[in-house]
Amino acid sequence: MKSILFIHQSAELYGSDKTILMFISNLDKQKYLPVVILPFDGPLKREFEKNNIKVVIAPVLKLYRKMFTPAGVMKFFKEYKDGLEIIKELDKTYKFDIVYSHTLASLIGIVFAKKYKIKHLWHVQEIIAKPVLFNKGFKKLLSLKCNDVAVYDSRTTMEFWIKDTPVLAKKSEFICNGLDVAQKPLPNPEAIQQIRKDFFKVQPNELVIALVGRINSWKGQPLLLDAFQLIASKYDNIKLVFIGSAPPNQEFFETSLKAKISDYKLEDRVLIIPFQENIWQFWDSIDIAVVPSTEPEPFGMVAIEAMISKKPVVAANHGGLTETVVNNHNGLLFEPNNAKALAEALEVLINDESKRKLFGENGYHRTIEHFSLEKHVEKFETIFEKM
Repeated sequence: MKSILFIHQSAELYGSDKTILMFISNLDKQKYLPVVILPFDGPLKREFEKNNIKVVIAPVLKLYRKMFTPAGVMKFFKEYKDGLEIIKELDKTYKFDIVYSHTLASLIGIVFAKKYKIKHLWHVQEIIAKPVLFNKGFKKLLSLKCNDVAVYDSRTTMEFWIKDTPVLAKKSEFICNGLDVAQKPLPNPEAIQQIRKDFFKVQPNELVIALVGRINSWKGQPLLLDAFQLIASKYDNIKLVFIGSAPPNQEFFETSLKAKISDYKLEDRVLIIPFQENIWQFWDSIDIAVVPSTEPEPFGMVAIEAMISKKPVVAANHGGLTETVVNNHNGLLFEPNNAKALAEALEVLINDESKRKLFGENGYHRTIEHFSLEKHVEKFETIFEKM
């Protein structure tokens, strides 16, 4: 049996958190013994433990802007020391064959793998063009000899990182994220009615347009609000819902969004609902899903969740979203960062119920065919065997 140390930079239940949860939970436990490191306690830890997966809380050397202050540098070196000590003790017990770092946001995995000569796999789920210093730095880290394999969550993400980097290209491949279709419960009409009434506060004839995801600098909440404002006066049967919360210590993004809603005088038409652990009932209760990311999504797990819930998806035409959303098949792609183009795409679906249903059905079948969890796990297990 191979022992694998998995390192992840969050303990919430957003896109990348769900990805690693589904992946590790479905690994062949006859072949692999997973041990997971998370930086703090949270819903992800509880979900892992429900599946009898060992979880340890430890520093992961997570990158953030304030780390370049004097206090940030001191904190970084303390976490470096503490993190290595914890993993070293774990290694005495589990004797890890592979270290798997999930996303580029944490560095402790590559540091430990290099120091103790253990094979390392970096699962990349970011497209980082700026700052240029970060872009060049990560390319060098990914190209290090001690990083044995680099796996990307989409072809788009891989092509971004390996461009003009032949050393990295030789040890790179992409595996699209997968969704466990079986975990999606059947729609519950009573629950849907309750959510639409208590959370969305809509009448049966009203349409709910929703963005599910973190409220941050690039998920596109302000852009979607701008687009909604352009058409709100034209349609009195539409409501906009943001489902998600700002990252810790970045609550100003949510404060700014609320201020913009107030400036547009749309308080009765636009709602912000905090992050929900039981997200499937909310997906079932909306009518149109929007993924308006202002920067390229590496993959866009939220689009797949909407598709398996049979919802039409309006998405920005860049990044990995172009691999999941096929224009005029399971959704509509619009010019990125263009509120007018987004508003026009929304109008198409607002005015055409049959298209909403057709796109929803097409998305459901596309997810099953191309983005299954079984294929995702099988491809990773093949890589583990090669390593």
